[in-house]
Amino acid sequence: MIRETLHLFFPRLCPACGNALLRKETLICFACHYRMPRTNYHLQEDNPIARIFWGRVPLTGAAAYYFFRKEGRVQRLLHELKYKGKPEIGREIGRLYGKELLNSDTFSSSELIIPVPLHPAKKVIRGYNQSDVFGEGLAEAMPGELITDILVRRYNSETQTRKSRFDRWENVETVFGIASPDAIRGKRILLVDDVVTTGATLESCAQHLLKAGAISLSIACIAAPSR
Repeated sequence: MIRETLHLFFPRLCPACGNALLRKETLICFACHYRMPRTNYHLQEDNPIARIFWGRVPLTGAAAYYFFRKEGRVQRLLHELKYKGKPEIGREIGRLYGKELLNSDTFSSSELIIPVPLHPAKKVIRGYNQSDVFGEGLAEAMPGELITDILVRRYNSETQTRKSRFDRWENVETVFGIASPDAIRGKRILLVDDVVTTGATLESCAQHLLKAGAISLSIACIAAPSR
């Protein structure tokens, strides 16, 4: 009764559509779960995200859970995750996607789950790394172990907005490093991030991980632009 009274005055809202959640809805409403566009790229070896990295870095797989478009449900969800202090959104999406990735041998065989790191100064401001919490959710649903202190960001790069593909790559080429190469040598790695667009950041991270001795590497993200 106390919980229901609190919800009457402080209703729980779905971060994707803004509607009040029903009693059995936990974080994202059932309607949004149903309507948010899924890519199903984890079931397609030759998919548009995998093609981004062809000839750039050898991956065993690459996928994203959702498509996003401007002003759509997925973009609103990402905005709430990154800028409104709601890390639980990332964990929930990770749990949901992790259950689906178990249906793919490419992703389910990953031994380590490694998020793209956020610069410490930005992490202090935000309070968390959105890729970390996404990885936490994945690790709850998948057998891989979450590791957040091996792939490190040496310094903060400039914003990627309005940069060309080459400029984006040049912007992140020397940003990342590996703190403990021995921990990833001979491991199958799942590299995770919130959004993939040009792939420059993920490519840089992937190359560092492979050079450090990872035997295979896949990429999983929350969302990718609609195509």
